[in-house]
Amino acid sequence: MGHLFIRISAAALLLIAPMESVIAQQACGDLSNLSLPYTTITSAKLVPEGPVPVPAIFGNAPPVVAPEHCEVQAITRPTSDSEIRLELWLPVSSWNGKYLQIGNGGWAGSINRLALIDPLRRGYAVAGTDDGHSAQDPGASWAIGHPEKLIDFGYRAVHETSVQAKAILNTYFGRPQELSYFNGCSDGGREALMEAQRYPEDFNGIIAGAPANSWSHLFTGFVWNEIALAENPLPLEKLPVIQNAVLAACDDLDGVEDGLIENPGVCQFDPAVLACEIGDKSDCLAPGQVSTLEKIYTGAINPRTGESIFPGWPMGTEAVPGGWVPWILSPAPQAMSIQGNFGNTYYGHAVFEQLEWDYSSLDFDNDVTFGDDKAGLILNSTNPDLRSFRANGGKLIQYHGWGDAAISAFNSIDYYENVNRFLNRFPDPRSDTSNVEDFYRLFLVPGMGHCSGGIGPNSFGNGFLATVTDAEHDLLGALEAWVELDTAPAKIIGTGTVVDDPTISLTRPLCPYPQTAQYIGSGDQNNAENFVCALPADTR
Repeated sequence: MGHLFIRISAAALLLIAPMESVIAQQACGDLSNLSLPYTTITSAKLVPEGPVPVPAIFGNAPPVVAPEHCEVQAITRPTSDSEIRLELWLPVSSWNGKYLQIGNGGWAGSINRLALIDPLRRGYAVAGTDDGHSAQDPGASWAIGHPEKLIDFGYRAVHETSVQAKAILNTYFGRPQELSYFNGCSDGGREALMEAQRYPEDFNGIIAGAPANSWSHLFTGFVWNEIALAENPLPLEKLPVIQNAVLAACDDLDGVEDGLIENPGVCQFDPAVLACEIGDKSDCLAPGQVSTLEKIYTGAINPRTGESIFPGWPMGTEAVPGGWVPWILSPAPQAMSIQGNFGNTYYGHAVFEQLEWDYSSLDFDNDVTFGDDKAGLILNSTNPDLRSFRANGGKLIQYHGWGDAAISAFNSIDYYENVNRFLNRFPDPRSDTSNVEDFYRLFLVPGMGHCSGGIGPNSFGNGFLATVTDAEHDLLGALEAWVELDTAPAKIIGTGTVVDDPTISLTRPLCPYPQTAQYIGSGDQNNAENFVCALPADTR
């Protein structure tokens, strides 16, 4: 029932807290008896305000306190081989009338409960899913012999979670949500674009961070790098040599020498300039090392036809901690990089359905096409047709770090450009929106790593626990303003620290592509107020 609408007289003010607690507990517990299609609610309980443990991956970080909430756990089985777990947190004291769903990372397999806390604090009913399998099964081994589970991971689990969670909150609050939002990065970014493409009415606003939407080709790019590094390893100690050379060539292209390249896409650095004149020395690259670096920058191509499969990785953050190491290069000898693990499990488990697979056996003619046809049709969210999402009034914010060593930022540009070309070619009479930027904006972040971290202005509400919620400094705040007030984000202010001195704060405008942040020529270069968003000179 809608416990939020119960009115209590002023004479009973002293009883409000205990009465609300009892009502909330009863309403929450009653959800265990709710009947839903092919869905079983396994737990519904009132959870008092308290700490939520931080996963070990974040080190020894202290637990984070979550507000009191009704916590609902359920399993939905839309097919006989499906077992999709979902978790929904419902605010007790003040619901904002909105629903938000979080995305996953990697091969999923668990629910990131830490990511539920900030939306709950903001008053959202918030949910997440494990995408239909357990992370205890490494890689995509759960997909071997289970095609329905691959479909669950690909798109069905996120959609079904949206459907079931909204039915539950409707029962709890006595009314449906007024608006729905989705926020995901990496695989969650892939899920975000998948929702806009396949289920355009699920969400009014979507945030897609560093989307792995070209899954089959991205993971081919991982194997491409793995093969190149196996043939000619790139020593970890030479990454600073490479990065310093790139910065010397391109750091000042944006008018500010600050250790950040605003737009690595215009950097024309040639790795050949680092070639050793004789032998192999610490301050230069041997011929094989130059070749490997060129292959990483160029990206995966079909060796026979020269056709591009996946774009290369941007220049300028090769030695940044948490970047090329451990994503592209392993920090330990003979160990596998993160990219290598994902590439091998994609082809081994999802494509060929075998536990062991030799990456050196990849046939760039036949295997890539087979992977596209078998798994890519399920996992890829590359369809540029966003007409239905746009006609439904949807708004999409996409962001990507230029220092992302997991997923190349060039992939986000490629998708944005594909959407733009498609919509220009096929106008939709259902929508009065003529330009792609009227409903879809892409923000590229200099120096930022995968989803967050790295260097530069890498904080703008893209973490699990935001500290600000205004539209100019916060992604979700910007999306809310766009959806609810029709105020499109002209810029988002990123914060961070100066590259060479982490004791000095830095702010910088993040501009909607193809605009970039340009220094006005005077004033503090670490202050966003002294930059403007404008088209690069070569595109005006």
